[in-house]
Amino acid sequence: MQILFNVMEQGLIFGIVAVGVYITYRILDFPDLSVDGSFPLGAAITAAWVVKGGDPYVACLLAIIGGCLAGFLTGFLHVVLKISNLLSGILVMMALYSINLRVMKKPNESLLMADKLILPGSSEPIVRILIVLAFAMAVKLLIDLFLKTKLGFVLKAVGDNEQLVTSLAINKSKIKVIGLVIANGLVALAGSILAQSQSYSDVNMGTGVVVMGLAAVIVGEALIGYIKKLSPLFNFIKATSAVIVGAIVYQAALALAMRLGLPSSDLKLITATIVVLALSLNGDLFKKFKFTRKSSVGGDGIAPNTKSA
Repeated sequence: MQILFNVMEQGLIFGIVAVGVYITYRILDFPDLSVDGSFPLGAAITAAWVVKGGDPYVACLLAIIGGCLAGFLTGFLHVVLKISNLLSGILVMMALYSINLRVMKKPNESLLMADKLILPGSSEPIVRILIVLAFAMAVKLLIDLFLKTKLGFVLKAVGDNEQLVTSLAINKSKIKVIGLVIANGLVALAGSILAQSQSYSDVNMGTGVVVMGLAAVIVGEALIGYIKKLSPLFNFIKATSAVIVGAIVYQAALALAMRLGLPSSDLKLITATIVVLALSLNGDLFKKFKFTRKSSVGGDGIAPNTKSA
């Protein structure tokens, strides 16, 4: 039973990451690798704040602000300095490693001695899951509402057809920056929650986060897409719900692999296998996620063709 609780808790936390990755990869068609740095940035800010007795909810807010600044920097490099989208994310990810070290003043920080945490180790598993669920649902509902606004529609239009947005006299570069700011803010929030869940923060905890987020998006969309084909009654399920479900399924698959005796060093191989299986189960998704050369603001780059239907 404890394994199930851990899967739910971890899955919901990485579900927030998946929503952020969904915004950049699926809506904006922007391969943002800076999330590998903004995730531990949220954890580092939280650790530096709560070990000094700061309020854990304020730490979450500060983490969001830090993540938004990271997303803004990625957008600035891309739209102002004309650096390719892929390289912009890599540069920010590299810079954030040093910034995270400066924030914590050391490679890792234990939160066991912190006075207050959102998810203290002594709390009941059900309580912990309900708290994380509240965060995940709040993120999902806010993003759903945002995507229904005029700005949200423009954001989706930028990913679908940049030329159309330009013809409407809308600054597509500004919209891209807004999308990156929102996405990295969400990822940093997830990093803050995970640090408080594990009572631990490390500068390397963001390694592979973007892959986990992509896996959750692909698995979730493939699974929910299959369910919708079975019955139109499930057409109400939104993409944000699908990616959160995908994150939970992804964490469950990892937990199952560990229960079967596979070493933790095989986690990356397991992740690759999960993504391959999800893609092979849905040929349409494979077409949407295949990498093609695309011309965009900031130069030509290899970007995943992840436009919304």
